[in-house]
Amino acid sequence: MAPPPGTDPAKMQQIQQFLTSVLSQRGPSALPYAETTKWLIRQHLLTLISSYSSLEPKTATFTHNDGRSAILLQADGTIPMPFQGVSYNIPVVIWLLESYPRDPPRVYVNPTRDMIIKRPHSNVSPSGLVSLPYLHAWVYPSSNLVDLAAQLSAAFSRDPPLYSQRRPPQSSPSIGSGYSKPPIGSGYSPSPSIGSGYSPSPSIGSGYARPPPSYQQQQTDDAAEVYKRNAINKLVEMVHVDLVMMRSAREAEAEGLLSVQATLKRREEELNRGLHEMVNEKETLEQELQIVSMNTDVLDSWIRDNQGRSKNVLADLDVDSAFVCVETMSKQMLECTASDLAIEDAVYAMDKSFRDGVLPFDQYLRSVRLLSREQFFHRATAEKVRGMQMEAQVASIAARLHL
Repeated sequence: MAPPPGTDPAKMQQIQQFLTSVLSQRGPSALPYAETTKWLIRQHLLTLISSYSSLEPKTATFTHNDGRSAILLQADGTIPMPFQGVSYNIPVVIWLLESYPRDPPRVYVNPTRDMIIKRPHSNVSPSGLVSLPYLHAWVYPSSNLVDLAAQLSAAFSRDPPLYSQRRPPQSSPSIGSGYSKPPIGSGYSPSPSIGSGYSPSPSIGSGYARPPPSYQQQQTDDAAEVYKRNAINKLVEMVHVDLVMMRSAREAEAEGLLSVQATLKRREEELNRGLHEMVNEKETLEQELQIVSMNTDVLDSWIRDNQGRSKNVLADLDVDSAFVCVETMSKQMLECTASDLAIEDAVYAMDKSFRDGVLPFDQYLRSVRLLSREQFFHRATAEKVRGMQMEAQVASIAARLHL
């Protein structure tokens, strides 16, 4: 992204390198910001400097109200303030605290020696702390420094926070009694009094004019000292070039590492999501395996009970007496299932008779309604019995496992 008009590309490149360097530091010298927000902090500051070239990012020591000190980032400079058709520059310092950007920054008006904070002011305290509705309504991650600077400019335009104070003019020391210091506020500019007999320049005809101090010192360096100085300057220049190249390489490497870190973070989230899905699928498969194991135990038990019977019994076997219910729940389950299937067959037969014109419509509706009601109760009873049988089977398997 190209910088806006008025922004020096070389300066923006230096600022980018500076921010990348300080935010990529690790260990005791690292800035106290969260690793997940350092990239966003860098983008906020670059966007702010691109929009307001009079601001400059720096690192400085910030002292909290409880006495704690920390090295933090700040944007130091001026913000334009249009007032009565004229644009003024208000010096401010925007501190990015440790919890930024989740919490708003701390903004101070930084008056120079010839400026005074207006008292009282609706947005600026006597200490210079700025309070704005935008800071109180700070919302992460939509709030940013560019909008904050625009709100500061608009608020200061409505009510300027600073005004300049006039200082008395500084007079040069006088020689002789003819030069007097003017009173404060008289508008008199200091100059030697006429007739005092004093002139700041040397007297003509005195035979001596004092040369400037720069010509009083004689050059005493010999050839060896000149050679030594030139060699040192050359070495310093070479070291500086090497440091610049190494810094550029480290910054490019840091950019690549930040990109890799973001990719690894995204892949970690994908792996965690996949692992959670696999755990859920494993639990489902274990439940199904438990059901299959219970059904296998039931079939094995039935095979053991009927394995010794003669094959000739099958010829004289009665279908109705093939399965004998040994417990009340099984007998009730069999009766409910048989009644459900019988009602299903009866409804099918009545539907066919109605289509053939054998069964009247009103009788068909009345019979279907009564049979459907009875079928609903049979199915509800069968569902309850099935649940009770499942619980009994689980208890039986658990008892065998403990044995």
